[in-house]
Amino acid sequence: MFKNMRDYIQSVFRRDPAAHSTLEVLTAYPGLHALMLHRVSHCLWRWHLKWVARMLSQLTRWLTGIEIHPGAKIGRRFFIDHGMGVVIGETAEIGDDCTLYHGVTLGGTTWQKEKRHPTLGNNVVVGAGAKILGPIHVGDNTRIGSNSVVVKDVPADATVVGIPGHIVLPPKSDAKSRQREAIARKMGFDAYGQTRQMSDPVAHAIDCMLDHMHLIDQKMKILSSALEQAGIKVNLELPELDVTTLEAQEEKTPPKPDGTASAK
Repeated sequence: MFKNMRDYIQSVFRRDPAAHSTLEVLTAYPGLHALMLHRVSHCLWRWHLKWVARMLSQLTRWLTGIEIHPGAKIGRRFFIDHGMGVVIGETAEIGDDCTLYHGVTLGGTTWQKEKRHPTLGNNVVVGAGAKILGPIHVGDNTRIGSNSVVVKDVPADATVVGIPGHIVLPPKSDAKSRQREAIARKMGFDAYGQTRQMSDPVAHAIDCMLDHMHLIDQKMKILSSALEQAGIKVNLELPELDVTTLEAQEEKTPPKPDGTASAK
């Protein structure tokens, strides 16, 4: 049990940069509290103590603002960030390493006593306010954009946006895309959903910046090699990008009289 809790807390640190300590996660994260109480209520539901399970789920809703039906099946390392207004229906199924933000609904579209809620695969991220409705299947590694309404099956590795939700194709796994992803990971930037198919000028600008940074890196290596061959020892190797160090340097930089930060 302790190993599972340790794995869960580590997964929270990976997905939420606002988490600073284990004590904070254990005491100040309603998503964790709702999940722990759901594990208990789900066991009670399976033992046919349904009224007790429902009362515990209602207590959880009152304490956390998160409503999870005790019949819902939830996998490992499930993380609800913020959590207020999340609703998960009775026949919903959620895989491992999924993330839900506030206002998400996994709802049903029929009053029949049958499978009527969605099934999420592994590593699915659902943005704030999104609604996934009906007995549909959302594939592994899928991203559901904020405030989207999804009523049809979604394949793996897709990104869904809009009302009704429509699929944005994942980026091609060509050499340029892999270069962008490598530079983005070094910068600490999560570039999911930034594809050529999206008519997003910000995404296009970020892609151009990543391409330009890659070319600068190559030029610096060529220049450094040429200077060394000419007998000039100049170290032009770029250091590893450390976002934490850069942020610390910005905080230490004294402001100018006009209120702007001075350059070092």
